[in-house]
Amino acid sequence: MPHNVSLISTVAAGLGLALIFGFLAVRLRLPALVGYLLAGVLIGPFTPGFVADAGIASQLAEIGVMLLMFGVGMHFSLKDLLAVRKIAVPGAVVQMAVATSLGMGLALWWGWNPGGALVFGLSLSVASTVVLLRALESRGILDSVNGRIAVGWLVVEDLAMVLVLVLLPPLGGWLSGQGGTDVNALWRTLGLTLLQVGGFLALMLVVGRRFFPWLLWQVQRTGSRELFTLCVVAAAVSIAFGATALFGVSFALGAFFAGVVMRESEFSHRAAEESLPLRDAFAVLFFVSVGMLFDPRVLIERPFQVLAVVSIIIVGKTLAAGALVMAFRYPLNTALTVSASLAQIGEFSFILVGLGATLNLLPPEGQSLVLAGALISIALNQVVFGVVEPLQKWILAKSPLARRLESRDDPTAELPFNTDEKYLSRQVVLVGYGWVGRRIAKALTAHQIPFVVAEQNRETVERLRAKGVAAVSGDAVEPEVLIQAHIAHARMLVIATPDTLDVRQMVATARALNPGIEIVVRTHNEAEARLLESENTGKVFLDQEELAQAMTRHVLERSRAAASATPPAIS
Repeated sequence: MPHNVSLISTVAAGLGLALIFGFLAVRLRLPALVGYLLAGVLIGPFTPGFVADAGIASQLAEIGVMLLMFGVGMHFSLKDLLAVRKIAVPGAVVQMAVATSLGMGLALWWGWNPGGALVFGLSLSVASTVVLLRALESRGILDSVNGRIAVGWLVVEDLAMVLVLVLLPPLGGWLSGQGGTDVNALWRTLGLTLLQVGGFLALMLVVGRRFFPWLLWQVQRTGSRELFTLCVVAAAVSIAFGATALFGVSFALGAFFAGVVMRESEFSHRAAEESLPLRDAFAVLFFVSVGMLFDPRVLIERPFQVLAVVSIIIVGKTLAAGALVMAFRYPLNTALTVSASLAQIGEFSFILVGLGATLNLLPPEGQSLVLAGALISIALNQVVFGVVEPLQKWILAKSPLARRLESRDDPTAELPFNTDEKYLSRQVVLVGYGWVGRRIAKALTAHQIPFVVAEQNRETVERLRAKGVAAVSGDAVEPEVLIQAHIAHARMLVIATPDTLDVRQMVATARALNPGIEIVVRTHNEAEARLLESENTGKVFLDQEELAQAMTRHVLERSRAAASATPPAIS
């Protein structure tokens, strides 16, 4: 009996080669994503040897898109975005406009049609969520102010791309010049599309955000892990398919809002964790299928065009983002970190160029140029991050303008002249106003103990000052920040930031200015805690140890209470 094994061979070859090349990429200190794309190139139609079934790979890629966008929706946090909205929203919009304009100008110069040039420019303007998050995590700065700004910036880019994916299909005919010039018909089509999208969003926000968390709760009550995982994946794929079949909305948008409504559930973290292996597997197949579309000949036949694309991604976007961050009075380190985070393109670019090719907007070489730019920029992203610190030192040493910008007057960088005397002497200096810092501040306020907050996020400092809290903005690694917090006369320094990389520099500055100061540090790493204690840093609190002690105290107290309440046995 003959068997058609195209699906099996495509999945086996795709995952097997992705594993091999992903492993080699990681060993070479490159993102695994580079290996996945190269695996796709190897089994694609443009290289000799085995060629996977393009039709099956395309459908697997669609599932990958659904689960990728579902993951983006699950991690979308309006609260995190609002915390950095003053820089993330205008910064992302302007940076995308600059990158899109550069890409469009380049494509028009090559003789492409305006619609193809627009899609090309947009595809170069948005960074990869996967690459950015993993780069920030590997450096331990995901929860830092720089990390939160970069993530907030990317969230705005993702939302903009979701809007583009909604609007591009109805505008495709007009942009390609094949839809005529009937403006009324264009507006009708656009209005109908927006009406369909609006209906879908209303259904999801009114019904979906109540029904799906309730459904997840009911399935969770069964105690079956398999059913729970099945419920999450089925919701993601079913909502995405239903959005397309009933409302004409793209798979990507449907899956994104499936993730958003699932986030409303109290089991959202478990849902993300349980679905992660399947999401990762199909995400790999998505990147493999994208690699299959890449024609390596473009590197030989159009080297200068590839170089121009890479320059826009790494140089153009970096300069635009860095200038915008500096314009918002953030330090040079923040500007360079955010710029390095965005100096690559990824999954949204692939989805967009795929849609552009389907709508006959992009020329055949368009996809290959974008894929080449993605491969090279992702491969070089580690290098770009690696030069942030030496580049910062070199710029400050060589550029008087950079030094003036770094040291310019910032109203939030020093305490106001009318600050109460109690905040200037014998106060507590609290570095970091995150989850831990907020609770320490609340306790200090309740006990009427004066304190000054040193926080990198200027928006947080502005909010604190509006509430009457003494606060200064800046990185406490810089001596000037601790000086402005009056560390020389402080009673105690509390370092509540999760990142312990710069703790020693803060401690050294504090001890140099105030040898008798008491220092309290938090860490989540046991080895780091032992090292800090051996260096006589101060009182070190280990997150897991404190949690274990608190739980132990509770168990012992409840056990003693139960024992004392038990009536004596009658003999």
